[in-house]
Amino acid sequence: MKLSRIVYGCASKAMIAGEDVCELLDKVFESGVNVFDTAENYGLSECSLGNWISSRHNRDKIHIITKGCHPYDRDRVTPEDLKADLEQSFTRLKTDYIDTYLLHRDDSKVPVGPLVEILNEYHKAGKIGRFGGSNWTSKRIKEANKYAADHGLEPFTISSPHYGIAVQSRDPYGGSDGCVNISGPGMEAEREFYEISGMPVLAYSSLGRGFFTGRVKSDEPEKAAEVLDEFSVKGYCWPENFERLKRVEELAGQKSATVPQIALAWLLNQKMNVYPIVSSNNIGRFRENLGSLNITLTENEVKWLDLR
Repeated sequence: MKLSRIVYGCASKAMIAGEDVCELLDKVFESGVNVFDTAENYGLSECSLGNWISSRHNRDKIHIITKGCHPYDRDRVTPEDLKADLEQSFTRLKTDYIDTYLLHRDDSKVPVGPLVEILNEYHKAGKIGRFGGSNWTSKRIKEANKYAADHGLEPFTISSPHYGIAVQSRDPYGGSDGCVNISGPGMEAEREFYEISGMPVLAYSSLGRGFFTGRVKSDEPEKAAEVLDEFSVKGYCWPENFERLKRVEELAGQKSATVPQIALAWLLNQKMNVYPIVSSNNIGRFRENLGSLNITLTENEVKWLDLR
């Protein structure tokens, strides 16, 4: 299956509430997007996605990404929680196979070996395809893959850190070892790991949880909290990001594009193998964002947007 470069994010309010979103997902799929990202801790999102898959009989036409081992109020990066979350995801998604499975958080106190063993157990049984980590550092991914190599097992082959033109100035969510951000100054080594390895990067919060949707204006920073949720305000509402937004607005005007189109094009024009995760309940806006696939940025434009 050829996978779409844009991934539809299923952490929308409607899907978290478990609502019927079949018509919306029909239109997303008709737009050429066949990869859907959800997680065990996105409320009832897996159920909404599973109901759509079941009613449309399209399991063989889409690629499912889901995640487990979210910390909640305790550390849950354990073999027992991994198995429980996997089995729950099969039930909710109404499928016996998950294409890509990710550990939602990392806990560096936990040895990687038992986790790699369980993921391989499910992979060998034909229940999951590729697997990897969300919010895992390159150091821990290397540690997991060394264990896999030493024991003749399949390694991590995919990762989902935060990545976007909006730099996470503070961790919005926390939990276990917290969120891993590879954007901005000081994260060059992390990005180099993905450039050299070619490992696919599923970039979550690719538009900064709404910061780069066009609803926030660079010359009205005081109004951002009226538009964005608490996590976006905590993670992204900092002077450097408003300067990035100003430059995105300027370049969007020059190229007759929208702010989110330029922000996504910035990701798609990186040297890494990036798959931006994008979510919207407005199919018109979502389809408009797909226009980013047709925008080419020069290396100087990419650097300028990132304040380099």
